Amino acid sequence: MPYDIENLKLFCLEGVADIDASHHSPILPALESLALQQRITSIYKTCDTIEGLEESLSALLYGDNNFSDYSIIYLVFGGKENSIILNHYYYSLEEIAEVFEGKLKGKILHFANTMNLELSEDAAQYFIDVTGARAVSGYSQSVPILSTVLDCVFFDLCQEHDDVVDIVEELYQKQYALSKTLGFTLYY
Repeated sequence: MPYDIENLKLFCLEGVADIDASHHSPILPALESLALQQRITSIYKTCDTIEGLEESLSALLYGDNNFSDYSIIYLVFGGKENSIILNHYYYSLEEIAEVFEGKLKGKILHFANTMNLELSEDAAQYFIDVTGARAVSGYSQSVPILSTVLDCVFFDLCQEHDDVVDIVEELYQKQYALSKTLGFTLYY
């Protein structure tokens, strides 16, 4: 059953150099647009350490009684080759899976194109098995543009379709050139 437009919620966590320093996030206008145009509710937080990432997820898991309503966890972290960078340290997707162990049941974990995501079939299955995620998605190509335009289309399709294959097929139909250029990939 597709997610109801009134219920689709997204949790966005962005990695920053220092959470105490002011910064301008290019993600916030995209989240505002999602709220106004597609009526997708979101929570936005920043973190600068792996402990901050864990604390943010724990606060959502255990502090928000509506956590089950959040369909998508949107991670915006710098990184490379299936690893995010926090506080000058790279964390592999396997380490991230351990952080999220058993906590993402039925959720889609989506990475912005600030980190390349290109998994083997075994690595993708391991991540999904450990976290309980419904799917993990992101981009395999490094390009000098932020993926927010395509991310927003993807999130909108997530509220229209329940089947992840249908979501990807329609995304490629609607935004083929951009999807191909960024290397959009979804593992389930």
